Amino acid sequence: MSAALLIDILLWGSVFGVGLIAFRRGPPVFRASLREGTMDFINIVPRIALGVIGSGYIAAIIPQEVISGWLGPDSGWLGVAAAVVAGAATPGGPVIGFSIGTVALKSGGGVPQVVAYVVAWALFAFQRVILWEIPFMPARFVWFRCAVSVPFPFVAAAIAMVIGKP
Repeated sequence: MSAALLIDILLWGSVFGVGLIAFRRGPPVFRASLREGTMDFINIVPRIALGVIGSGYIAAIIPQEVISGWLGPDSGWLGVAAAVVAGAATPGGPVIGFSIGTVALKSGGGVPQVVAYVVAWALFAFQRVILWEIPFMPARFVWFRCAVSVPFPFVAAAIAMVIGKP
């Protein structure tokens, strides 16, 4: 069984399981959950489409030589550091962050560098820290969380280097 099939089975199984829980709680809860799930799906599909199209434009704008030079498999730890900075500076949600990571992989980026980019984006996306975290949490806590999280993209890249290309 392939990993993709296993992931699909797990995802659809969890959807079925949560649907069963909502069904057992009663018809009003089940209908409300179906309505909310449908609206979430309708709202996310355009974002995914724009992210995929946008990543295509990004791939067309940034020359492959730049990506393979800065984030290529031969760029080593300097490429990982550049990927961490780029990940932290990338605005947008998961559709944008993961799409740019995919474009970097297809354009000659190394797996450890792209892993570091995605992990850094998930931990340090600058606009999210400024617009969402600091207004809702104490600034000292947010900056402490960011400082403590600095090693994680590098550790993830090191693990990717040890494992090798999947």
